[in-house]
Amino acid sequence: MTVARKTIGERLAQLEAQRKTLQIRLSKQERAIDTRRKVLIGALVLHRLENDRDVQFAGGIAEWLRRELPKFLIRDADKQLCQSASKIGSDSLLMKSSAG
Repeated sequence: MTVARKTIGERLAQLEAQRKTLQIRLSKQERAIDTRRKVLIGALVLHRLENDRDVQFAGGIAEWLRRELPKFLIRDADKQLCQSASKIGSDSLLMKSSAG
């Protein structure tokens, strides 16, 4: 019984398919890391808004969010979720959402 050897072209095609598979896995991994980074930064901002005893600092974050968030949001669903951004501060919907 003779085992047929793959041609160089077949081997290159197989390696290219493996490369594409690995590239997809790498992209997924990079997206997951980026998402985790964003979640952690958002959690820090919300934590500082809720718990910071430095009212001037927390107020600065709140003011910055009131000013920048409407310019940043694109999707209607995101705008609706954060439409109370004008209330950011002690009665913020953002703070309430993390508690509920």
